Amino acid sequence: MMVFKALGCKTRIDMLKLLMTGEYHVSGLAKALKISVPVAAKHIRILEAAGLVERRIFGKVHILKANKEKLYEAMATFGEVYGVEVAKGTSILDVLKQVATVGVKTIGDKEFVTSIDGVEGIYLYEVDEKPSDRPISGYEVVRDGEVVLKRLVPVLEKRVKVKVTDKVENSKYPISAHKILSN
Repeated sequence: MMVFKALGCKTRIDMLKLLMTGEYHVSGLAKALKISVPVAAKHIRILEAAGLVERRIFGKVHILKANKEKLYEAMATFGEVYGVEVAKGTSILDVLKQVATVGVKTIGDKEFVTSIDGVEGIYLYEVDEKPSDRPISGYEVVRDGEVVLKRLVPVLEKRVKVKVTDKVENSKYPISAHKILSN
C-alpha cells in the first residue's frame, strides 16, 4: 500500500504530524522541520501521491493540510475480520459476544460497549456501513450483513486556550455564556 511506503520516513511522519494540527505552506513546513524548501517539496509530493496530503491553491500560494480520512482508512486495514452465523432476531451484542470478550456498561435503559477483549474505550457500531441510533442490545439482526465496531481514539481536532478576564469585549457569546463558563 502506497500509504505505508509514504510513512516509511521520519521526515514525512513529522510533516504529517504538523499538518494534522493545521494548514501550512511548504516553506513553513521546511522552517518548522529545519530542512530546505526543495527537500520539503519532495517529501510533500510523496505524501500527496499517497493521498495523505491535500493542496489548496490561492493564486500563487499553495496551502497544505493532512487528509485525515485517508489516514483513518489506512488504520482500518489492521482491524480483525470474523464470520459468524446466528439466528434471526439475535442482538448485535450477542453477535459480538461470539467473537470477543465484550464489556458493557448500562446507563439508564441503554447499554454501551466499554471494552473489547480487555481494551477499554468508547465504542460505536455500524451495521452495513450505517451508524445506528439504537442501543447495541436492542438492535436485532434480521438479514445477512456486516457489523463494524469502532473504538474512538483521542485525536486532537481543536485546542481552545481560554483566558478568563473580568471584562468581556468583542465576544461571540452574550455575557451570560461567559458567566456559565466560570462556574
